[in-house]
Amino acid sequence: MFSSNTPMQKLPQNKKIEMSKYVTKILMVDDFLPWQRFVLTMFELETDFKIISVASNGLEAVQKAMELQPDVILMDVSMPGMSGIAATRQIRLLSPASRILFLSAHRSSDLIQAAFDVGGSGYILKCDSNSDLIPGVRAVLLDRQFVSHTLKGWRESYFFTSLKWG
Repeated sequence: MFSSNTPMQKLPQNKKIEMSKYVTKILMVDDFLPWQRFVLTMFELETDFKIISVASNGLEAVQKAMELQPDVILMDVSMPGMSGIAATRQIRLLSPASRILFLSAHRSSDLIQAAFDVGGSGYILKCDSNSDLIPGVRAVLLDRQFVSHTLKGWRESYFFTSLKWG
């Protein structure tokens, strides 16, 4: 029984209690070196994310996704050789638990729809990355779809432009 006369045991001042925390593994796929550096810089201060590898084309992305089984893949759409869309088709089979977040300069509704059709979880315009990249990664980790804030309403636009009249 605890009595008010019993002294409380204190932890030694020099002993730290370390909490284990899961770190999200990210594979970045982009062929443009300055963009790779920008993204790496964005994630430097994020303690719950770690970019575990970088691929510079679609084929390399497929190989690394199969080998590393990342939690999230940041996928460029346009790359030499195999596109991000084609790579995603294969990655869906080889690393089905990976969430794929497309990063692109293209704002075509058809391309955005294609990214979701092949199994993408989100689509961020590169020009919106400062504000949308980290929230986008967090959203897809919660199994939510995410699009750049400047693309809100793209589905409605896609629906109306893809209708066939008569």
